[in-house]
Amino acid sequence: MVVKKENNDWAAIWREGQSIFIIDQTRLPFHFEIVELRTYIATANAIRDMLLRGAGTIGVAAACAMAQVFSEYSDKKDINKAKAYIEAARPTAQNLFYATNRVYDAAIGADDPAAAAFRTADNILHEDETHSRLMGELGAELVEDGFGILTHCNAGKLAIQGYGSALAPIYVAQEQKKNIFVYADETRPRLQGAQLTAWELNQAGIPHAIIADNAAGYYMQHGKINIVFVGADRIACNGDVANKIGTYEKAVLAKENNIPFYVVAPCSTIDFACKFGENIPIEERTAAEVKNIGRSLVANPESDALNPAFDVTPARYISGIITEKGIVLPENVYTLA
Repeated sequence: MVVKKENNDWAAIWREGQSIFIIDQTRLPFHFEIVELRTYIATANAIRDMLLRGAGTIGVAAACAMAQVFSEYSDKKDINKAKAYIEAARPTAQNLFYATNRVYDAAIGADDPAAAAFRTADNILHEDETHSRLMGELGAELVEDGFGILTHCNAGKLAIQGYGSALAPIYVAQEQKKNIFVYADETRPRLQGAQLTAWELNQAGIPHAIIADNAAGYYMQHGKINIVFVGADRIACNGDVANKIGTYEKAVLAKENNIPFYVVAPCSTIDFACKFGENIPIEERTAAEVKNIGRSLVANPESDALNPAFDVTPARYISGIITEKGIVLPENVYTLA
């Protein structure tokens, strides 16, 4: 079962009236299931429980949830309380706050707040599609024929509407008929690489292999990886980048092996109010995610587990940040404001 759009491509999230429809990413790659979210509470909970993932999709979902708030409430106190509930769902994801604030500002003084809110949410989605293509074209210029490409976590079409972020250069490189091979980190503990990235690459017919998170250095040492593309959940003004846990390790390995390491993210991921990466809030998730894979316990049941969902990669390890406005050095990201 695949949902089609006008461009004959599947969509991770879309709206019909006041209902939001998503692909349940917790069911992939074994089951393709669509979930209808009829209220802002349902949409916010889907963000929190990771039924949808990726900075862009989280942002679109948050925009839609904020629009649902304006269709459900008219009292400003209730609206503000609901906005806080949405924003608590994934506190590291900058796109979430960008989206809720943009929808709120567009709707709060409008003649028809709900209509203005949904219109703004739709605009955010369509802008992601446009920006994704632009980032893909810029990133593909860095990809040469025969390249091995490492990715971490999922930053494809499930994560940002259109071509994704980190996978966008890969999709465009495929369109350009470049001979490429993708190494997809499994990305423990939620296995976004093994389950979501690999599913996307298989759907697109792109040659790839899933590798254990600890194997990236091995393939770098042996000359199999020529470039690294990752996404971002929040970018500080000094170019430090918060992304899925394990990204920092890959950046250090890439620098040690003289491999270019690029972050691909739209400008909506940049937190211009955040000066340094150390100021980015890091979401802590449950120990159960580390000790279990799905419903299977894979660790000593009596031990505790720690589970930071993100880490911060210092700007000095990043070759460039690819946005819809161009490729910038990390230390110049503030100029995009």
